[in-house]
Amino acid sequence: MTHHPDLAAPFTLGGLTLRNRLVATAHAMAAVADGAPTESDAAYWHRLARGGAAMVITGGTAVAPESTLPQRYLTEAWRPEIEDAVRRRAEAITEGGAVAIAQLVHLGRETLGAGTYYAPVSAAAVRSPREATAPHPLSAEDVRGVVDAFRISAANSVQAGFHGVELHAGHGYLLAQFLSRVNNTRDDEYGDRIALLSQVIDAIRTEIGELPIGVRVSVEPDVGGVDSGLGLDDLVELLPRLYDVSPFTYANVTAGVRNTYVPSMATTRPPLLASVARLRAAVDVPLLISQGFRSAADIGQALESGADLVGMARPFIADPDVARKIVAGQERAIRPCTGCNEGCRTFEPTGSCSVNPELGPPGAAARPAVPLLLTRPGSRTGPVAVLGAGPAGMECAMELARTGAEVTVFDTAPRVGGQAHLAALAPHRSGWQKLVDFQRDQLADLGVRVQLGTAATPAELAQYSEIVLATGAEEEVVPVPGELPTVTSTDFLHRYADVVPAASRVAVLDDGFGWWQGISAVESALAAGAREVTVITPGTDFATGLSPENRTQLMNRLTGAPLRIVPMTTVTATTAGELRLRNVLDGRETSLAADLLVTVGERRSRRPDHAPADGQTVRAVGDCVVPRRIAHAVAEGRAAAEAVAARPL
Repeated sequence: MTHHPDLAAPFTLGGLTLRNRLVATAHAMAAVADGAPTESDAAYWHRLARGGAAMVITGGTAVAPESTLPQRYLTEAWRPEIEDAVRRRAEAITEGGAVAIAQLVHLGRETLGAGTYYAPVSAAAVRSPREATAPHPLSAEDVRGVVDAFRISAANSVQAGFHGVELHAGHGYLLAQFLSRVNNTRDDEYGDRIALLSQVIDAIRTEIGELPIGVRVSVEPDVGGVDSGLGLDDLVELLPRLYDVSPFTYANVTAGVRNTYVPSMATTRPPLLASVARLRAAVDVPLLISQGFRSAADIGQALESGADLVGMARPFIADPDVARKIVAGQERAIRPCTGCNEGCRTFEPTGSCSVNPELGPPGAAARPAVPLLLTRPGSRTGPVAVLGAGPAGMECAMELARTGAEVTVFDTAPRVGGQAHLAALAPHRSGWQKLVDFQRDQLADLGVRVQLGTAATPAELAQYSEIVLATGAEEEVVPVPGELPTVTSTDFLHRYADVVPAASRVAVLDDGFGWWQGISAVESALAAGAREVTVITPGTDFATGLSPENRTQLMNRLTGAPLRIVPMTTVTATTAGELRLRNVLDGRETSLAADLLVTVGERRSRRPDHAPADGQTVRAVGDCVVPRRIAHAVAEGRAAAEAVAARPL
């Protein structure tokens, strides 16, 4: 692995010394009650800071009541009565050895897709593409109230122990709305796009003196050929002008707006990497570049191109020790963020992570998981056999090996990965292979014996004291009578590059739940050159099971593709070159020309009929209990290992 010495070099920022060049950029886990951070919130930030980040920027901190949500899981920074709770957060970070910065935001016209008690506001009555109605335009007096809200919130944050603040002027939120040529159509003093942000900086300076004030901005993408009004050219113009009138401590530059600023696994490289040199030439303050950084090579390239600091968020959620491992040259040991945008974007009730089983909800030491005990706990001790080398089985074997247990993994497949490897075969889904590769490499480093392409015999299994079944699930065939070539989505992912050229009109019969099996079939068909793809679903729409971020980015990828959606419909039969369709509401029948039908069937548990030997304990984890998400598989695999390790000796 290439080592970049600059990663470990200390850096001085506004009189503060950062221990390296890696920053945990703003994010939040919603471990907030009634607008105040909880003990679970402090524990999260302390664990992250202990992992080696030089600076930790907390997110989800609002400056005014009209910028909050009814659930009140945003920190309400303007309220002095939550100072003790905010202090616990700040101390958690500083005790972990990191510089603590509080990012402050006013959402403006963006509601985050949630309900709100207040009218959305903005620079002008210009509707957000993500909202149904235009906001209320702020008066000049209202804008001055916003300045005061930022001032008070910054003062409260520093009083509670934060080293400084960062102003969120990106991602389409209020300060960014004033910076945008498209959104800011005012003709008063605030028609100068930097005026509001300048006044906010100046007001905060009166409260916190020379402590750091960072400014976060984002390169907003043009949508459907419509100018966003805040692209890279705009930032290169505005940042120097802002600094000239209201000096700030550092610039944090990222990309995107709501639903795109958290990129899916389709984004495989940092979007701003090629723009670092241009940004460096434009600004004289320390430059923090964020979004999409995963590898030491990309981080090193950003630093070599002129960045002073590099920021990440989700990689710290997946592995809070990511900074320490990168600095130490231990990249192989990093539990990777896959970019799946599942647990970290759902907040049920708080943020979680599909690949990190140690991150649990408030009050839990880890993600809750209970392996299925198929026998009474046996009396034998000794080696452990894990049947299945998917995410659940490999996670279990990894944790067992770390406890010193002797463990062997068996899988009838020729390679490891199970359902994660299958998912990674589709275009734009390679993030899952990162998890597979990490677990595979860890097993190798821990000396775990892995036997692939063969089934363990009953005689072999009888030698083990514990058996963990992690044999996954398989897709059922959807019975569609007729003559048209028909394959399951599983089979299609294995063969689409060979099948589609001879069958260019592809129909995908989804199961109605709008998850990745049907979506990946669509993207695979298009990638293989399908002339026409039609999704037929008994549900109301396409990709309805995805998070807003994943669905928005998927639709952006599919714009202009030869794709048609037929909702509220199923397939009753086929003939050569044609499907018979029936509307699930009114029963009306129609036909559709097609060369190939891909069906998305129910996944059913695949559990071997194992007869336990005397004194042998058998547990089941993951999809072989009930098919679910990778998060369940990883957590149950870990929990099974812990249950085995806790057995009496």
